[in-house]
Amino acid sequence: MNKKDNSMETNNTVWKLDPSHSELTFKVKHLMISNVKGEFQEFDAKIVSQGKDFDKANVTATIDANSIYTNNKDRDTHLRSTDFFDVENNKELKFEGTALEKLDEDNYKLTGLLTIKGNSKEVTLDVEHGGMMKDPYGQEKAGFSISGKINRKEFGLTWNAALETGGVMVSDEVRLNGELQFVKQA
Repeated sequence: MNKKDNSMETNNTVWKLDPSHSELTFKVKHLMISNVKGEFQEFDAKIVSQGKDFDKANVTATIDANSIYTNNKDRDTHLRSTDFFDVENNKELKFEGTALEKLDEDNYKLTGLLTIKGNSKEVTLDVEHGGMMKDPYGQEKAGFSISGKINRKEFGLTWNAALETGGVMVSDEVRLNGELQFVKQA
């Protein structure tokens, strides 16, 4: 969008994340035989759309790296260390959308730059638009499910341990999922 074209800006609709109805999770293979699930408990996101049309909308998100939770205190402490997220020096993970392409009535491809530990890489996520609804308080809400995969090593998350029987302790592939609800801003 051309920032000098004020007529376009007046048609923008801002959607802010409803954190109490949203979750951001990930899964990674452990010992190459099962998945370990985790989540980020503190994150924020915003969508700027043309009215209620999400095609080509601008999407941004920030994630508090320290809010990682895997239901294991020792593992969470390790994930916060310099071996992984280095939360002392890298407080946030960031996503800056560069393209949101409508594939059909309910599905989109979201492309953007994901930054983890100062490493930015382009990622593409699948997005399913669950629809829109007014809540009992009169707020207009929009729901989305996102999914995708990243290679953690591309973001500087390289710690691993070789297994005696072959393979590695933690896979490079991380599967991302989100259930996100947004509130239309007045």
